[in-house]
Amino acid sequence: MAVKSYKASQRASDTAVYILLTVLGIVWILPLLWIILTSFRAETGSYTNYFWPKGYTLNNYANLLTQTEPFRFTKWFANTLLVSVISCAGSTFFVLCTAFVLSRLRFRMRKPIMNIILVLGMFPGFMSMIAVYYILKGLNLLSSPLVCLTLVYIAGAGLSYYIAKGFFDTIPRALDESAYLDGATKAQIFFKITLPLSKPIIVYTVLTSFIAPWVDYIFPSIICGSDYDSYTVALGMFRMLEREFIGTFYTQFAAGAVIVSIPIASLFISMQKYYVEGVTGGAVKG
Repeated sequence: MAVKSYKASQRASDTAVYILLTVLGIVWILPLLWIILTSFRAETGSYTNYFWPKGYTLNNYANLLTQTEPFRFTKWFANTLLVSVISCAGSTFFVLCTAFVLSRLRFRMRKPIMNIILVLGMFPGFMSMIAVYYILKGLNLLSSPLVCLTLVYIAGAGLSYYIAKGFFDTIPRALDESAYLDGATKAQIFFKITLPLSKPIIVYTVLTSFIAPWVDYIFPSIICGSDYDSYTVALGMFRMLEREFIGTFYTQFAAGAVIVSIPIASLFISMQKYYVEGVTGGAVKG
Protein backbone atom coordinates (compact mmCIF):
# COMPACT_ATOMS: atom_id res chain seq x y z
CA MET A 1 0.00 0.00 0.00
CA ALA A 2 2.85 2.31 0.89
CA VAL A 3 4.55 1.53 -2.43
CA LYS A 4 1.38 2.41 -4.39
CA SER A 5 1.00 5.62 -2.42
CA TYR A 6 4.62 6.51 -3.14
CA LYS A 7 4.22 5.81 -6.87
CA ALA A 8 1.03 7.88 -7.00
CA SER A 9 2.74 10.81 -5.30
CA GLN A 10 5.72 10.42 -7.63
CA ARG A 11 3.45 10.53 -10.69
CA ALA A 12 1.71 13.61 -9.33
CA SER A 13 5.07 15.25 -8.74
CA ASP A 14 6.23 14.39 -12.28
CA THR A 15 3.00 15.77 -13.72
CA ALA A 16 3.46 19.03 -11.83
CA VAL A 17 7.03 19.30 -13.13
CA TYR A 18 5.90 18.69 -16.72
CA ILE A 19 3.16 21.31 -16.41
CA LEU A 20 5.64 23.84 -15.01
CA LEU A 21 8.14 23.11 -17.79
CA THR A 22 5.39 23.44 -20.39
CA VAL A 23 4.35 26.82 -19.01
CA LEU A 24 7.95 28.01 -18.94
CA GLY A 25 8.46 26.74 -22.49
CA ILE A 26 5.42 28.70 -23.70
CA VAL A 27 6.64 31.84 -21.92
CA TRP A 28 10.04 31.38 -23.57
CA ILE A 29 8.65 30.70 -27.06
CA LEU A 30 6.04 33.50 -27.14
CA PRO A 31 8.50 36.40 -27.67
CA LEU A 32 10.23 34.45 -30.45
CA LEU A 33 6.91 33.68 -32.11
CA TRP A 34 5.85 37.31 -31.80
CA ILE A 35 9.02 38.69 -33.42
CA ILE A 36 8.75 36.16 -36.27
CA LEU A 37 5.09 37.03 -36.87
CA THR A 38 5.93 40.74 -36.77
CA SER A 39 8.63 40.22 -39.40
CA PHE A 40 5.92 38.89 -41.77
CA ARG A 41 3.28 41.48 -40.79
CA ALA A 42 1.85 43.49 -43.68
CA GLU A 43 0.65 46.34 -41.45
CA THR A 44 3.23 48.98 -40.59
CA GLY A 45 3.69 50.61 -37.21
CA SER A 46 5.46 49.66 -34.01
CA TYR A 47 2.35 48.89 -31.97
CA THR A 48 -0.76 46.81 -32.59
CA ASN A 49 -3.43 45.74 -30.12
CA TYR A 50 -3.56 42.22 -31.56
CA PHE A 51 -1.12 39.30 -31.59
CA TRP A 52 -1.74 37.66 -34.97
CA PRO A 53 -1.13 39.89 -38.00
CA LYS A 54 -4.09 40.67 -40.22
CA GLY A 55 -1.94 40.30 -43.32
CA TYR A 56 1.32 38.59 -44.21
CA THR A 57 4.05 39.65 -46.61
CA LEU A 58 7.66 38.96 -47.56
CA ASN A 59 8.28 42.59 -48.44
CA ASN A 60 9.84 43.30 -45.05
CA TYR A 61 12.66 40.85 -45.83
CA ALA A 62 12.91 41.89 -49.48
CA ASN A 63 13.13 45.60 -48.66
CA LEU A 64 15.60 45.00 -45.85
CA LEU A 65 17.96 43.04 -48.09
CA THR A 66 17.66 45.17 -51.24
CA GLN A 67 17.29 48.76 -50.08
CA THR A 68 20.39 50.80 -49.32
CA GLU A 69 18.70 53.95 -48.08
CA PRO A 70 18.25 54.96 -45.37
CA PHE A 71 19.56 51.64 -44.00
CA ARG A 72 22.26 49.35 -45.41
CA PHE A 73 21.47 46.08 -43.68
CA THR A 74 23.42 43.82 -46.02
CA LYS A 75 26.53 45.97 -45.58
CA TRP A 76 26.13 45.92 -41.80
CA PHE A 77 25.55 42.18 -41.83
CA ALA A 78 28.72 41.59 -43.84
CA ASN A 79 30.70 43.85 -41.48
CA THR A 80 29.44 41.99 -38.43
CA LEU A 81 30.09 38.58 -39.95
CA LEU A 82 33.65 39.55 -40.89
CA VAL A 83 34.45 40.95 -37.46
CA SER A 84 32.80 38.03 -35.64
CA VAL A 85 34.56 35.30 -37.64
CA ILE A 86 38.03 36.84 -37.31
CA SER A 87 37.47 37.72 -33.65
CA CYS A 88 36.14 34.22 -32.96
CA ALA A 89 39.25 32.58 -34.42
CA GLY A 90 41.67 34.91 -32.63
CA SER A 91 39.80 34.93 -29.32
CA THR A 92 39.44 31.16 -29.22
CA PHE A 93 43.17 30.72 -29.80
CA PHE A 94 44.14 33.23 -27.10
CA VAL A 95 41.68 31.88 -24.54
CA LEU A 96 42.82 28.28 -25.01
CA CYS A 97 46.50 29.25 -24.93
CA THR A 98 46.06 31.34 -21.78
CA ALA A 99 44.08 28.59 -20.08
CA PHE A 100 46.67 25.94 -21.00
CA VAL A 101 49.60 28.01 -19.71
CA LEU A 102 47.92 28.81 -16.39
CA SER A 103 46.66 25.25 -15.97
CA ARG A 104 49.72 23.24 -16.95
CA LEU A 105 52.75 25.43 -16.30
CA ARG A 106 54.11 26.55 -12.94
CA PHE A 107 56.09 29.79 -12.88
CA ARG A 108 56.82 32.53 -10.37
CA MET A 109 54.18 35.10 -11.38
CA ARG A 110 51.41 32.58 -12.07
CA LYS A 111 49.28 33.30 -9.00
CA PRO A 112 49.69 37.12 -9.15
CA ILE A 113 48.70 37.07 -12.83
CA MET A 114 45.60 35.00 -12.06
CA ASN A 115 44.67 37.36 -9.22
CA ILE A 116 45.09 40.42 -11.44
CA ILE A 117 42.93 38.85 -14.15
CA LEU A 118 40.33 37.94 -11.53
CA VAL A 119 40.15 41.54 -10.32
CA LEU A 120 39.98 42.93 -13.86
CA GLY A 121 37.22 40.48 -14.71
CA MET A 122 35.04 41.95 -11.96
CA PHE A 123 34.67 45.17 -13.93
CA PRO A 124 32.44 45.31 -17.03
CA GLY A 125 34.27 45.82 -20.29
CA PHE A 126 32.48 49.05 -21.21
CA MET A 127 34.21 50.82 -18.30
CA SER A 128 37.40 50.77 -20.34
CA MET A 129 35.90 51.93 -23.63
CA ILE A 130 37.06 55.56 -23.30
CA ALA A 131 40.62 54.46 -22.54
CA VAL A 132 40.49 51.96 -25.40
CA TYR A 133 39.21 54.68 -27.72
CA TYR A 134 42.14 57.01 -26.96
CA ILE A 135 44.64 54.16 -27.26
CA LEU A 136 43.31 53.36 -30.72
CA LYS A 137 43.34 57.07 -31.56
CA GLY A 138 46.95 57.33 -30.45
CA LEU A 139 47.83 54.40 -32.72
CA ASN A 140 46.00 56.08 -35.65
CA LEU A 141 43.70 53.08 -36.10
CA LEU A 142 40.36 54.84 -35.89
CA SER A 143 40.31 55.29 -39.65
CA SER A 144 39.63 51.52 -39.85
CA PRO A 145 36.79 50.89 -37.36
CA LEU A 146 36.35 47.22 -38.27
CA VAL A 147 40.04 46.55 -37.65
CA CYS A 148 39.74 48.36 -34.31
CA LEU A 149 36.74 46.26 -33.28
CA THR A 150 38.53 43.04 -34.18
CA LEU A 151 41.64 44.03 -32.22
CA VAL A 152 39.59 45.04 -29.18
CA TYR A 153 37.66 41.76 -29.07
CA ILE A 154 40.76 39.61 -29.53
CA ALA A 155 42.94 41.59 -27.12
CA GLY A 156 40.49 41.24 -24.25
CA ALA A 157 39.66 37.58 -24.85
CA GLY A 158 42.32 36.21 -22.51
CA LEU A 159 40.47 37.52 -19.46
CA SER A 160 37.78 34.86 -19.94
CA TYR A 161 40.14 31.91 -19.59
CA TYR A 162 38.73 30.56 -16.31
CA ILE A 163 36.24 28.03 -17.69
CA ALA A 164 38.77 26.63 -20.15
CA LYS A 165 41.38 26.38 -17.41
CA GLY A 166 38.93 24.48 -15.22
CA PHE A 167 38.41 21.98 -18.01
CA PHE A 168 42.14 21.59 -18.69
CA ASP A 169 42.64 20.93 -14.97
CA THR A 170 40.47 17.80 -15.31
CA ILE A 171 42.78 16.25 -17.93
CA PRO A 172 45.30 13.99 -16.10
CA ARG A 173 48.79 15.45 -15.99
CA ALA A 174 50.11 11.92 -16.50
CA LEU A 175 49.38 12.36 -20.20
CA ASP A 176 51.70 15.38 -20.32
CA GLU A 177 54.42 13.60 -18.37
CA SER A 178 54.28 10.58 -20.67
CA ALA A 179 54.58 12.85 -23.69
CA TYR A 180 57.55 14.67 -22.11
CA LEU A 181 59.31 11.34 -21.64
CA ASP A 182 58.75 10.60 -25.33
CA GLY A 183 60.40 13.91 -26.25
CA ALA A 184 57.31 16.02 -26.98
CA THR A 185 57.48 19.77 -26.59
CA LYS A 186 54.89 21.88 -24.75
CA ALA A 187 53.48 23.07 -28.07
CA GLN A 188 53.09 19.47 -29.28
CA ILE A 189 51.34 18.52 -26.05
CA PHE A 190 48.97 21.46 -26.43
CA PHE A 191 48.08 20.85 -30.08
CA LYS A 192 48.24 17.06 -30.27
CA ILE A 193 47.09 15.92 -26.82
CA THR A 194 45.23 18.62 -24.90
CA LEU A 195 43.14 20.12 -27.72
CA PRO A 196 41.92 16.79 -29.17
CA LEU A 197 40.66 15.88 -25.69
CA SER A 198 38.97 19.26 -25.18
CA LYS A 199 36.15 19.38 -27.73
CA PRO A 200 33.52 20.58 -25.20
CA ILE A 201 35.49 23.60 -24.08
CA ILE A 202 36.63 24.41 -27.62
CA VAL A 203 32.99 24.44 -28.77
CA TYR A 204 31.98 26.55 -25.77
CA THR A 205 34.80 29.03 -26.43
CA VAL A 206 33.96 29.26 -30.13
CA LEU A 207 30.29 29.92 -29.40
CA THR A 208 30.94 32.62 -26.80
CA SER A 209 33.71 34.21 -28.88
CA PHE A 210 31.39 34.46 -31.87
CA ILE A 211 28.29 35.67 -30.03
CA ALA A 212 30.05 38.49 -28.15
CA PRO A 213 31.00 40.64 -31.19
CA TRP A 214 27.86 39.58 -33.04
CA VAL A 215 25.51 41.19 -30.50
CA ASP A 216 27.75 43.90 -29.07
CA TYR A 217 26.45 47.46 -29.29
CA ILE A 218 28.57 49.51 -26.89
CA PHE A 219 32.03 49.28 -28.49
CA PRO A 220 30.79 49.71 -32.10
CA SER A 221 28.87 52.80 -31.03
CA ILE A 222 32.09 54.35 -29.69
CA ILE A 223 34.54 53.18 -32.34
CA CYS A 224 32.43 53.43 -35.51
CA GLY A 225 31.06 56.88 -34.67
CA SER A 226 29.55 58.44 -37.79
CA ASP A 227 31.18 56.01 -40.24
CA TYR A 228 27.88 54.65 -41.58
CA ASP A 229 29.51 52.01 -43.81
CA SER A 230 31.35 50.50 -40.83
CA TYR A 231 28.27 49.93 -38.70
CA THR A 232 27.53 46.49 -37.30
CA VAL A 233 23.99 45.06 -37.29
CA ALA A 234 23.50 45.85 -33.60
CA LEU A 235 24.40 49.49 -34.14
CA GLY A 236 22.58 49.85 -37.44
CA MET A 237 19.36 48.16 -36.37
CA PHE A 238 19.20 50.35 -33.29
CA ARG A 239 18.77 53.30 -35.63
CA MET A 240 15.57 51.71 -36.94
CA LEU A 241 14.07 52.25 -33.50
CA GLU A 242 14.67 55.99 -33.52
CA ARG A 243 11.58 58.19 -33.42
CA GLU A 244 11.61 59.21 -37.08
CA PHE A 245 12.04 55.62 -38.34
CA ILE A 246 10.27 53.28 -35.91
CA GLY A 247 6.78 53.73 -37.35
CA THR A 248 7.87 52.84 -40.88
CA PHE A 249 10.70 50.38 -40.33
CA TYR A 250 9.65 48.44 -37.25
CA THR A 251 8.54 45.37 -39.23
CA GLN A 252 11.85 45.49 -41.12
CA PHE A 253 13.59 45.68 -37.76
CA ALA A 254 11.79 42.45 -36.78
CA ALA A 255 12.86 40.85 -40.06
CA GLY A 256 16.45 41.90 -39.34
CA ALA A 257 16.23 40.40 -35.84
CA VAL A 258 15.19 37.07 -37.36
CA ILE A 259 18.01 37.16 -39.93
CA VAL A 260 20.59 38.08 -37.30
CA SER A 261 19.56 35.09 -35.16
CA ILE A 262 20.13 32.59 -37.98
CA PRO A 263 23.98 32.45 -37.82
CA ILE A 264 23.92 31.98 -34.05
CA ALA A 265 21.30 29.24 -34.24
CA SER A 266 23.10 27.55 -37.15
CA LEU A 267 26.44 27.66 -35.35
CA PHE A 268 24.99 26.14 -32.19
CA ILE A 269 23.06 23.42 -34.02
CA SER A 270 26.04 22.44 -36.18
CA MET A 271 28.42 22.26 -33.21
CA GLN A 272 26.07 20.71 -30.68
CA LYS A 273 26.86 17.15 -31.76
CA TYR A 274 30.58 17.77 -31.22
CA TYR A 275 29.81 19.17 -27.78
CA VAL A 276 27.83 16.06 -26.84
CA GLU A 277 30.50 13.81 -28.34
CA GLY A 278 33.21 15.52 -26.31
CA VAL A 279 31.24 15.31 -23.08
CA THR A 280 30.34 11.63 -23.49
CA GLY A 281 33.82 10.73 -24.73
CA GLY A 282 35.51 11.99 -21.57
CA ALA A 283 39.04 13.26 -21.11
CA VAL A 284 40.68 9.82 -21.18
CA LYS A 285 39.58 6.97 -23.42
CA GLY A 286 40.63 3.36 -22.90
